Amino acid sequence: MLGKKLVTAQKRGETRALCLGLGMVACSMMMYFFIGITIVPFYTKSVWTTETVCKVLKANIEDKVLRPDSEGSEDEDTFSYPCLQVWVNLTASGQEVMLYQTEDTLERNPKCSYVPDKLENSKEVKARIETIASNFKRYHTFPCYYDPGGEQTNVILSRLYPPKGLLFAFLWPTLMFTGGCLIVVLVKISQYVSVLSACQ
Repeated sequence: MLGKKLVTAQKRGETRALCLGLGMVACSMMMYFFIGITIVPFYTKSVWTTETVCKVLKANIEDKVLRPDSEGSEDEDTFSYPCLQVWVNLTASGQEVMLYQTEDTLERNPKCSYVPDKLENSKEVKARIETIASNFKRYHTFPCYYDPGGEQTNVILSRLYPPKGLLFAFLWPTLMFTGGCLIVVLVKISQYVSVLSACQ
């Protein structure tokens, strides 16, 4: 009687472990799919792939308050901020080009190097832009990214999804997939050993 209870409990444990492993594999596949349709297209679309050194030529804050040129909702159209324009000397080609924070900055407003998040306090936005401008004037040389193909003549300060970020995004689903497969394999090995023991 006790042996039957032990066998039943063992089967239930194996079933739960098998369901856990298969669930982990299924969740990891969903994460792979989500990353593949969100992050990967932005990574492959970016043409600023080569890192070089940029030297600041001038960093000016326009007195005129500009609005984003990108299409959006009415609330976004009413959001205004000082326009920071940073011009740098591209070491790779020696050209004078405009610097943008990320690829998204160029799409949101190609006239400004930095587009702040939508904040209610306009003084905070102005103070942040002034701090960024002073930092550019203080640190004249810094790494940046440019387009080696020449499609984009401007440069960006940082990529939204660098190669390390892409690898980190794939790290967690890979660990989950590996763990799920390992659980399934261990359960199958346990069942195989149990069958061999029963036969003997």
